Amino acid sequence: MNTKYIESILELAKTRNFSRAAENLFISQPSLTYQINAVEQEIGFRIFDRSGKGASVTPAGEQFIVTLRDIQAQLTTAIEQGQNFSARYRDNIRIGMPVRSAVFWLPEVMRLYRREDASVSITPAVSYRNYLDAFLTGETDIVFSLQSRVKHMPDVRIHEFFRTRIYLVVRSDDPLADQTVITKENLKGRTLMIGGGSPPELKKIQNEIIRDPEISYFNSPDYDTSLTYVAADQAVVLAPGYLNDHHGMFRWIPFDTDVSMPCVLCTHASDSRRSLNRFLEILTEYYRDPALKL
Repeated sequence: MNTKYIESILELAKTRNFSRAAENLFISQPSLTYQINAVEQEIGFRIFDRSGKGASVTPAGEQFIVTLRDIQAQLTTAIEQGQNFSARYRDNIRIGMPVRSAVFWLPEVMRLYRREDASVSITPAVSYRNYLDAFLTGETDIVFSLQSRVKHMPDVRIHEFFRTRIYLVVRSDDPLADQTVITKENLKGRTLMIGGGSPPELKKIQNEIIRDPEISYFNSPDYDTSLTYVAADQAVVLAPGYLNDHHGMFRWIPFDTDVSMPCVLCTHASDSRRSLNRFLEILTEYYRDPALKL
């Protein structure tokens, strides 16, 4: 089954008429009939029931067509991206990250790199749940991560990036927003969101804080949920600095702790492209700026 056959199935499903579908596809009705029959023989079930009134979709066909629509949309996107790439670039560097803010200044680095080499495309890939899997399967060339999550990953090169501190995140109009440093004492009488995929270093701090009976807490499934409660003025949350999206609604205040977490960039050990190494050099150099709050 090829893309033309998919297009024919979807068109017939829309028109429910072989003659009209063939006309819309600019092919003959016998050609359309042949295509539909060939696909049904290949997959082993009928997609359409034929009658003198036209074609109706079978129950199995309905499920099949839903999937085909998704496949067609993905193919269209893949083809368009391929066309864009082949027309402008000779190489592509794909960088994976769990959230956009993890490499917040990536757009500036992309601009700097483009001044040196406009023939290389930099493609961000944001995926909270499977960004590391995408790297391991070769879907991305670089991945951002906390060092603790990748130190035992095989066949990779690990590049130092920056150390991220722990911050208390509150609304910009919160009474704590004017503090320059937050201590555990400041959290008494407040509700602290905990959990939510927190790294071990942060979980340890959370557990120490919630031992205090004057500080209540609420378990959260993820960081976005925690931030929603913060925005609703119902809680506060501790978070590593790389999650800071610099949204004006929130104030990020350093928490009084010596704990900081090393963040790294990983590349595949076998990838020695000059373009990749140069991009890494520019990216890591940019993040050495002490003015960046990490």
